[in-house]
Amino acid sequence: MALPRTYESQNCSIARSLEVVGDRWTLLVIRSAFEGVRRFDDFQDALGVARNVLTDRLNRLCEEGIMRRVPYQERPERFEYRLTRKGVELWPAMMTLLMWGDRHYAPDGPPLIVGHRGCEGGLTPQFTCDVCGVSLGPSDVEPRPGPAA
Repeated sequence: MALPRTYESQNCSIARSLEVVGDRWTLLVIRSAFEGVRRFDDFQDALGVARNVLTDRLNRLCEEGIMRRVPYQERPERFEYRLTRKGVELWPAMMTLLMWGDRHYAPDGPPLIVGHRGCEGGLTPQFTCDVCGVSLGPSDVEPRPGPAA
């Protein structure tokens, strides 16, 4: 039996947010977008997701204003998918989930380290650099292989 997609009976912002991003593939599409993936085939290659599932998730993310379709070719017509400001605002939640997973589900160490581009430091739970202390956002960091890569 499938769980309902909506939580209309719950007056809860977490439940409402989960209606939009509370799916494994949706979160992985968003993660890939933060890693610079923009084109449908590249999402599919990176994730190994079925085309129909990816189409559904990208359409939903665009409908919700988390991503937008941007044409990059006219014949045939092709689009890139880019995070909107609303989508970029998910970065702290994604990084918190990554750090939580590293603490609880990475016994050999993190597979990925989010590093500060400016000084090679790492991201702290307060979204600052652990070396120079500056506040960090998505454009200030880059992924690097971790010990369990």
